[in-house]
Amino acid sequence: MSISQADDTGKAVLLNIKGPIGPAVSNYVIQGIEKAEEEDAAIVILQMDTPGGLVESMRDIIKKILTSTVPVVSYVAPGGSRAASAGTYILYAGHISAMAPTTNLGAATPIQIGGMPGMPDKETAPPENEGDKASNKTPDALERKMVNDAVAYIKALANRHGRNAEWAEQAVREAVSLTAEEALQLKVIDLVAASQAELLQQIDCREVVMENGRLTLATRGLIIEHFEPDWRMKILTVITDPNIAYLLMLLGIYGLIYELAHPGFVLPGIVGTICLLLALYTFQILPINYAGLALIILGIAFMTAEAFVPSFGALGIGGIIAFVAGSVILLDEETMRISLLLVGPIALISAGFILWIMTRVYTMRRKKIITGAEGMIGTTGEAMEDFTGRGRVWVQGESWQAQCAEPVKKGQKMLVTAKEGLLLEVKISQEDMP
Repeated sequence: MSISQADDTGKAVLLNIKGPIGPAVSNYVIQGIEKAEEEDAAIVILQMDTPGGLVESMRDIIKKILTSTVPVVSYVAPGGSRAASAGTYILYAGHISAMAPTTNLGAATPIQIGGMPGMPDKETAPPENEGDKASNKTPDALERKMVNDAVAYIKALANRHGRNAEWAEQAVREAVSLTAEEALQLKVIDLVAASQAELLQQIDCREVVMENGRLTLATRGLIIEHFEPDWRMKILTVITDPNIAYLLMLLGIYGLIYELAHPGFVLPGIVGTICLLLALYTFQILPINYAGLALIILGIAFMTAEAFVPSFGALGIGGIIAFVAGSVILLDEETMRISLLLVGPIALISAGFILWIMTRVYTMRRKKIITGAEGMIGTTGEAMEDFTGRGRVWVQGESWQAQCAEPVKKGQKMLVTAKEGLLLEVKISQEDMP
């Protein structure tokens, strides 16, 4: 069935995807398309510059594009932008697929969550013998399952809009990439446009495949209306940044620790609770590695314990190692990892804190005791009367009974050498010796 736009509403809704694709971005795109549908806009321009992102967020965006009653133009923004990984799938899903010159797409291989960053790809490093192959059977099977699922998905999108399904499979299996010009030549995209105005001119009168049939576009002279995210979306965008979520978690944990160590301050506890709840909300929508989260909490617990139960650095060093390891593996998604530039300084600050605690403990152990019975020894006082054997002396503002082996005259300086109960052993100070 073929249909056409009944009248030109004069509006094209522009949505901007810039950066990794996550829950906040998918919500923003879905809201933007729904707004375009409500206002009966002619088209939606989904302008992208993304390194990729989360699979679930990408699929949510694609589902909305495929069921949209308004045609969606997936467009890689001018200025050296890219549509890598998840962006490639969204480019294939658009009713019109376009790129600006000097842009690129591709590298759409799914990344397996749960491995350590920097580990070799199992696809490119096959086992050397059958024994190795048998021992690695499960991870390889899981990886093949992920890749095959991604291939089927992107080929279905390509077939829907008559684009190059063969290259789409290569982008997933071999992580290949293309420039805009190469993509047009291979029929991966529909056109190359240097600007939004040129894009509207080129797609005018083109026919696209919609959910309920074919639609002929009428885009010449449309006014482009930017759809900006609301304040809630902006807050969600900020807190779903992995680095911000990581900092919120640390602020929350340290705030609660400070409140428990110093009851009554209230503010650290309030701030810590809010930060921790925001972090937990973020972690439930991000693909976090719970082993990494457990290591971070364990590391902080060890470092805190070092402050109260000095172990000559054993707890502190173990805590730092656990903290760093947990931070590195907390998020394994390629575009959603914690920045090492953030983990490094925090680990160094924690190490400095532990070193300071160890130094303080060592200094306190070497420091002379100045309180209690031991604190009396070595102090000087003054004889309150003449006496031989036992008499009264004035020490540290108090009158004490003292015993001396030599005859003592009133006013002589006395040095405390020992203490037995309420009796001080004293001798005449050198400065008062005849």
